[in-house]
Amino acid sequence: MLLSPCAASQDAALAPIRFLLTFDDGPAAADSDNPTVHILETLAKNPLQDHIKAVFFTQTRAWHGGGTAVGRALIRREYDEGHVVALHSATTFHSNHRLMSRAELDESMQRGVDDLTTVTGVAPKLVRPPFWAYDADTLASYHQHGMRMLLTDLSANDGKIYGVNFSWHKRSNMLTHLAETRKRWAAGAMPAVDGSTPVVVTFHDVNTYTSRHIQEYMEILLDVARELEVPLAAKPFYDDREELERAALASTVDDASVKPPLPGIWNWLWR
Repeated sequence: MLLSPCAASQDAALAPIRFLLTFDDGPAAADSDNPTVHILETLAKNPLQDHIKAVFFTQTRAWHGGGTAVGRALIRREYDEGHVVALHSATTFHSNHRLMSRAELDESMQRGVDDLTTVTGVAPKLVRPPFWAYDADTLASYHQHGMRMLLTDLSANDGKIYGVNFSWHKRSNMLTHLAETRKRWAAGAMPAVDGSTPVVVTFHDVNTYTSRHIQEYMEILLDVARELEVPLAAKPFYDDREELERAALASTVDDASVKPPLPGIWNWLWR
């Protein structure tokens, strides 16, 4: 993709992008070959950039994850290793916030805040709705409980669907998503924080395929950014929790009338 001299000059005035990695649905509760553990290890040590920090949207009471002793220990490990621990759900299953009554949702949000505060000592500031399903009422509940909603710019589309947890289209998928995001970046429609433009990327840390290929996914992100001639920050991934959290908070959606694109089928389903 070649840019005109005028376009290249305009792009040079924009803050370079920095990939803000996020992980949903975890932690995993496996005693061995745990995908969440593997992702933590890869973020900490890899050939691209060591000590990468991410936002983990946790399910604090999942029967096969955060509701177990293994899961709670991993939530604490995520925090201790400098990541941002956020809320995805505080129910036994991956419950849709939009289908709950306001009372049920408020009770669930309070449980989640209490769970994470107990484990990490810090109340979460960020939440991501399961199935990307939200409306004005869910946003009001999030705000009432001191949290703001972070959606995504890019998605690996690696959520498990009927047991499928692999992808043959990792690169083409990221290229398509980043090409769309590039338009918003070039138009100056994305926030700049600490000299960089955060680009939110979503994975699922309970997906064993993702955990085995997370370094490859990160390599793909860098590769497609270069192909699209999107300038990268000197450190293309976040490696400081405070910077990461500032970037995430600047990228949140606070108004239900704002309709950013959602990944996969969810844009069609909820809109």
